[in-house]
Amino acid sequence: MTDEVLAAAVARGIANFEATTGKVPDTFRLLLAHAPGAFAGYGLLREAAMRSPDAGGALDLKTKELILALLDVQVGAPEGAKVHAANALRQGLTLPELAEGLVQCILVGGITTWNRAGRQVMEHAAAIAADQT
Repeated sequence: MTDEVLAAAVARGIANFEATTGKVPDTFRLLLAHAPGAFAGYGLLREAAMRSPDAGGALDLKTKELILALLDVQVGAPEGAKVHAANALRQGLTLPELAEGLVQCILVGGITTWNRAGRQVMEHAAAIAADQT
């Protein structure tokens, strides 16, 4: 990968994080600092996955963020799930929608998914919703 291609891919990755999350999370800033090629590759994949329907995506951003939150809950990654749930709330997700999705996680992964990550995500989302009222 040439320096120009790497710089362009890094810039696109940063822009995508800023557009969807408001900033590049610290975990990804660390990746950028120490493995810029990996950040660039991930950023391009993320950009493609997070396209809005008006940019050629099939799902709206609220749904994509909800799916990512639920997948993070399934794998026991509550910090990522909280970020995606907050992003989904900014896109219009309601607490009942999130709760219903988290119950689906329990159906697939058992109550441990709730205890390990789901409860934390619901508490985080409820706190965000309370601050918005």
